[in-house]
This record gives sequence, C-alpha cells and structure tokens, in this order.
Amino acid sequence: MQFLCKEYQDGNPRVRSLVTETRIHLVPSLNPDGYELAREAGSELGNWALGHWTEEGYDLFENFPDLASALWAAEERRLVPHKFPNHHIPIPEHYLTEDATVAVETRAIMAWMDKNPFVLGANLQGGEKLVSYPFDTARPVSETPAAAPRPPDDYEDDDPELHETPDHAIFRWLAISYASAHLTMTETFRGGCHTQDMTNAMGIVQGAKWHPRAGSMNDFSYLHTNCLELSIYLGCDKFPHESELQQEWENNKESLLTFMEQVHRGIKGLVTDQQGEPIANATIVVGGINHNIKTASGGDYWRILNPGEYRVSARAEGYNPSVKTCSVFYDIGATQCNFVLSRSNWKRIREIMAMNGNRPIRRIVPGRPMTPRERMRLRMRL
Repeated sequence: MQFLCKEYQDGNPRVRSLVTETRIHLVPSLNPDGYELAREAGSELGNWALGHWTEEGYDLFENFPDLASALWAAEERRLVPHKFPNHHIPIPEHYLTEDATVAVETRAIMAWMDKNPFVLGANLQGGEKLVSYPFDTARPVSETPAAAPRPPDDYEDDDPELHETPDHAIFRWLAISYASAHLTMTETFRGGCHTQDMTNAMGIVQGAKWHPRAGSMNDFSYLHTNCLELSIYLGCDKFPHESELQQEWENNKESLLTFMEQVHRGIKGLVTDQQGEPIANATIVVGGINHNIKTASGGDYWRILNPGEYRVSARAEGYNPSVKTCSVFYDIGATQCNFVLSRSNWKRIREIMAMNGNRPIRRIVPGRPMTPRERMRLRMRL
C-alpha cells in the first residue's frame, strides 16, 4: 500500500497506470484474532500454528461452501447446464442459516464478493513457497468421467483424483506470472519447505494435487463469482525476523505488480439493448471454455483469457443472443468486445401460453373464414 501511494505521487508511470485503470481492493488480514494469538505466543517453537484458526476455532480457508462437489454431482446426473449452472452456483440455503457452522469472517468475505464484481484475486499465506490454483477439491475417483488420453509429454501426472477447471490454462498462466517474477520461488532445487518439490520445478501447483481440501475460498470464488482466485504462499517462515522483511518485500514486489496487471488480459465490454441501456446479469459464454460469467449492474464485464481467437456470445432473458469473434493479443490490454441485444418475442409468447393454460394455440388456416365463436376465443386469448 505504501509503495503504490508513494510511487503514484512520485509519478511512476507503471504504478500510475495500474492505479488509474484498476479497482484495487486490499485486505490486510483475513484472520486478525488468530494472528494476534500467534503473535502473543511467539513463533520460535512453532506457536504460529495457533494462528491458523480463528478465536472460535474455524479454519477460514476451508470454511466456504463446497460448490465443486455439488457441480460434479450434477454433472454425473447430466443436469449441467440446462438445470444446474456451470457458473454462479448459488450458496446452499442451509449454509446461510444463523446456526450454520460458518465464521463471521467467512460470512463477511462472501457478502463482499457478492457486492463487488471482482475479476482477479489472490490470498497471501505462509508456510510454503509456491502458487496454488483451483481446483483445491479432489474429485472422488468413482465420479471421475472417462477422459481423453493425454499426450505422453503432458506436464501433469496422470492422477485420477485431479479435476481441472475449464480455465485450467488461464489459471496456470496467472500462477506462472507470479512465480516467474519472484526472485526465489522457482529455485525449487532446494526442495519444498516440508517435503519434496511438488511443483515440477515451476513454483506452481494445482491445489488438489498438493493439498486436497473441500470448501476452499479459491473454489468458492471461481464457482460462485466471476473472480479467478489463487493462493500465494510467500515463504517457509510464517514469522520472518524484522531484519529479513526488506528482502522479502524485494522478492515479491515485481510479482505483485505483474500479477495485478494480468487483470487487463483478455476481453472486456458492455452488453446493452438497442436503446443503449445496460443489461445486468447477462451471461457471457466463451466457446471451448465450459465456464460462463455474468455482467455487472452496469452491463459491463471482464473475462481473463489467454492469447487467441474466441467465439463469444452474450445472452440475457428476454433478448436474442448475439455472437461475435473476439481476439486476445499477447500485449497487456483487454480487447474491447461489446454486444447489443435485441428484444425477443419469446417472453411475450410465454405469457400468452400461460394465459392459455400452456396449451398450444390453434393455427389459423389461411383462406378459411373464422366462425364467430373462434373469433371471440382468439380475441380473448390475445
């Protein structure tokens, strides 16, 4: 925070561009009472582990709804996407009750995610040095559908419990953008902090491959909102000595800037009707990626994508869909891809059908005169 403010005031063009063109939200601590407890106990004998939980005993990172398991169960029953969505999966009702085992911090973060149309996020942690990306939940082997065989030189091991997100390639790019800019994160020849290197010498790993867990904030963010969120583990020592903090900052400074700039990679735009009015909650579908997003209240949207050419469509209730080809380039700067939707007659047709008891309206045969009874019935229906 100090760096962004100082460099902005000093006229740093990179920071000025980032601050001017990006909505940046910073949360200094997600679990302040846990941190305070660990700090008071001291860290020399591993008492930092006390700070993993809140004062009420919740592990916040695994306290979110397990939407991944719900999605996979719906896929098994072939309900996706016509009856069960592949995006913006609603929070289960039992999770929102007052007596649910949910931390107050978790409720606050979920409300915050629903209020703001976040696009890219990272939660910073300690105890390891790597970047972890979704899914964090391991899919049960019995539910794993038959997958196409991978080429022999693929970068992932053939693990039947792993289930990649539809945005797997994008998540890997985002993870690499941080790890590769870090001064020491890719120096995996030293091994991991506690075990062998799990990152294939790249400093990144899929969460389910490294530390499977259900109900993580990353999986929830991906399946309930538009946001692509990753976990960044900054180092093995959760309580670095004061003399080491400056070097830790230097290790991560470029990575933090590079990662934040990735929010401007992909496509963005507005979805409006023919009168120019914005359409909120319109669905943006990218061909080949089975994960959709929605427009914000102002009809605007942002979709992080790797370079390439994409067939993109915008859909909304009561409107005809619009499809166009959008290209994403290697340079930072999202491609503008706007949509104008025309009104559809289907909404009015459904209303007329409902008035008719959802019975089909008899087709009028041209050339045959209508009887007075038929004319009166038609007039009532219309």
